Parts: sequence; structure tokens; C-alpha cells
Amino acid sequence: MRNLMILLTGVMCAALASCMKDEPLNAECDIEQVILHTPNVDEVFFSPTDSVKHLLYTDDAVTFNVRRNAPVEGITLEFKITEGATIERLTEGTGFEADVPVHYRVTSQDGQWHRDYAITVSPEPVHVVSSVIAYDFENFELEPKQGKYYIWHNERLDGTFGNDWATGNPGFKLSMPSAAPENYPTSPIDGMDGKALKLVTRDTGPFGAMAKMRLAAGNFFLGEFDVSQALSNAMTATRFGIPFNLKPVRFTGYYQYQPGPKFQDKAGNEVPGRVDEGSVYAVFYRNHDAEGNPVRLMGDNVLTSPLIVGIAKVKQLPATNEWTPFDVEFEYDSDIDMQLLANKGYNLAVVFSSSADGAIFEGAIGSCLLIDKVRLYCQTEE
Repeated sequence: MRNLMILLTGVMCAALASCMKDEPLNAECDIEQVILHTPNVDEVFFSPTDSVKHLLYTDDAVTFNVRRNAPVEGITLEFKITEGATIERLTEGTGFEADVPVHYRVTSQDGQWHRDYAITVSPEPVHVVSSVIAYDFENFELEPKQGKYYIWHNERLDGTFGNDWATGNPGFKLSMPSAAPENYPTSPIDGMDGKALKLVTRDTGPFGAMAKMRLAAGNFFLGEFDVSQALSNAMTATRFGIPFNLKPVRFTGYYQYQPGPKFQDKAGNEVPGRVDEGSVYAVFYRNHDAEGNPVRLMGDNVLTSPLIVGIAKVKQLPATNEWTPFDVEFEYDSDIDMQLLANKGYNLAVVFSSSADGAIFEGAIGSCLLIDKVRLYCQTEE
């Protein structure tokens, strides 16, 4: 019996060793987190937590926003990358210059794959910021990696373009990968002059029904969409808001809206008598909690978080096929801390959706919201 046990133990150890030996090497090559270290934290960042960036799977560029005239000498980076991968700096030299991207390459453990990233340290522009910010949605392109859907770029004050606008299009791709770009929930369309946004609530097909996510509302917002959370925790996939250092006071624009013919609940059952509604609003909130931790509002608290200080919400969007103006003022329930504002301690979220309850997968297939010529009026200090 003892000899049999020894034999079995030897066989199991040999099998385990064989499994370990044959286990394939990791093929992933992602940067998951970047930490910027500097001997002058208070002189460089508006908040110490701004020195840490968590990257989404789709990110290939990172920008650290720093104070004007921030010293960039002595900056070093610490990376968290996927297991077994290696990282190398492609840009010559060792330091950073303001607004000059530094390129890095991450190579997978198996050596077969790599991804390139650009990391930039960008001081606050010295330009005088206009008190009226125009959102005209003219700067868009097909997503460069596969060209399946449209993405939009915001124009910065210095004439360059950023990626502050996000949509749920990447999530729709999981359920309807063969859809044409114009059949995604969010796409461009001819507007009043130039281009406008077209947001349509779409059927997500058999895959969406299986995942109990039977529809995808057209949405468009300032923030980011984390496609890795789209199926497991959809409410956390939408991360609303970007740092903002002016006090918004008024929110205007033009819309057209037509609700879809049949409102359905999450189970796909028609709700007789209920008519779908579009959603247009802007939210201003503190971007750190009481303990100093950075905060991003998400689908489940973007209108209810205690960190919200002001909201401008269009209460009704009556159905119309004509370009119709909306004009709402921000309602504030607390005073703005001007020092905190100057240090970008507030975030602004601007949100449009073809179905107000699309975040919980309720609405009407075919509901269509068009948006154009949005303006944000801000209060400036004399």
C-alpha cells in the first residue's frame, strides 16, 4: 500500500510539473496603471491623487494635467503592467518636456505582441478661457483600430484635440459586431449647419437578450466608457465628468426627438401607455470625497450623488421633427469654493441619451434624439 501511495504521489507530481511546464506564456501587453513621481508634488499637481492614472483597456495615451509653469525636472514614472510583460522607453532621453509625448512599448511575456503608449505632461494652458464654451460635434472619425463605430474629439484651447467625449458604442459592438457604423446607437448626422449628433435606441439582438440587456440607448457624454465593465456591471462602465475650472451657469442647445413605438421593460415586455423620453442634462460635482479620494460619478449616481453641487436638466423634450431650442440654468444647492475651483476640484458632466432609462435597459427601440449647437455659459471672475 505504501509503495502504491509513493507511486501515485510521483505520478501526480510529474503531471503537475508537466502542466506547469506546458502552461502558455501570457500574451497580454497592457499598462494598467501609471504613477508619476516628482519631488515637487504640491507645485506640480492640483491634487496629489492626480499623480495616479488607471488605464482602460482601450487607452493608448495618458495625459497628466499639471499646474501652469509646473517644474517637470526630476519626474519619473512607475508602471503596473500585465503579468510577465516588459516595458521600454522608445523616446530618446530620460526626462519630460511640457506637452511633448514620451513613447513607451509594452511587450507580452510570450514576445509575440506589443502595444505602444504615449505619455504627456501637460501644463494648464495660459490662454484666457472664454466664458461661453461651444460644443458643435464636428470633430469625429471612425475608431482607428477596427473602424466599427464613430468616436468624437473635443477641441482644446490651444487648437489640439482631446478625447473627453465618450459613448456606449464600444459596448454595443460586443452584441452586434457586424453592424455598420451608422447603425450604432451614436453616430454623426447633418445638422443645422455642419454636423450634429444622432442618438438612437437600438436592439442588441440575441446576445443582448441572453445578457438581459435587450436595448442600447444612444448616449454621448463628457467622461469615459469602460468596455471591460459593459457586461459585468454596466452602471460602472459609464464614468461621467472631466475636471473643470469655471462655474457653469447656463446650458443651451437645439434638439429633435421622436420616441420609439413600444416602450419595453428590462425583461422585454411592452409597457402599455408608457412613452419613452430623451434625456439632456449637465452636472457639476466635487471630484474628491471627504477623505481626499478621487471620484467619478457613474450610471447609478450621476444625478443623486451627495458630491453634486449643481445640475442643469431639461425637464421635458416634447416630440418634434424641427430643431427646437432648450435653455436651462444650473441650480446650485451649495456655494462654489473658488480656491477648489481654481485647482480643478470639480468635474463637469454633460450627458445626452435617447432613452432616459436606457442605463437600466428600459426604453423604446427606435427612439431618436438629435443634438446640435450646444453652449455652456460660465461665470468668470473679474
